[in-house]
Amino acid sequence: MPGQTENSIVIDAPFDIVWDMTNDVENWPTLFTEYASAEIVERRGDTVVFRLTMHPDEQGRIWSWVSERTPNRGTRTVVARRVETGPFAYMNIRWVYQDEGAATRMTWFQDFAMKPDAPVDDEQMTERINTNSKIQLDVIKTKIEAAARVSATGDH
Repeated sequence: MPGQTENSIVIDAPFDIVWDMTNDVENWPTLFTEYASAEIVERRGDTVVFRLTMHPDEQGRIWSWVSERTPNRGTRTVVARRVETGPFAYMNIRWVYQDEGAATRMTWFQDFAMKPDAPVDDEQMTERINTNSKIQLDVIKTKIEAAARVSATGDH
């Protein structure tokens, strides 16, 4: 059974700020705590192809892969997939943004399957993704809400 996750958070900030900050891939290392670098490989229209490199894990291993993502501001969605799948047979991601009054709900849907020789199976990866997504969403919420407060007061 392939893995599927859905993780969501309400960010007390207008859509435009949430959209702009979460789709600025070059600045993901300052938005997420897990990424050491984000290097743009190619741009094709709205699609960006990029290499993400994580900070070393507990065993000192550094994980890196190439992904592509296509944001669609009109539908308030982003579709993404891993191009270099590593231990995944495939990994598809969809981000959905919804208005919640003056706030914005951001939801991540991940659909994937692990390769047979991967160090973890689909169930274990589902648990890892769900655990880590909650951590990263909380970090992103805090950083975007701080930026929105600065923007609202006009302080730079």
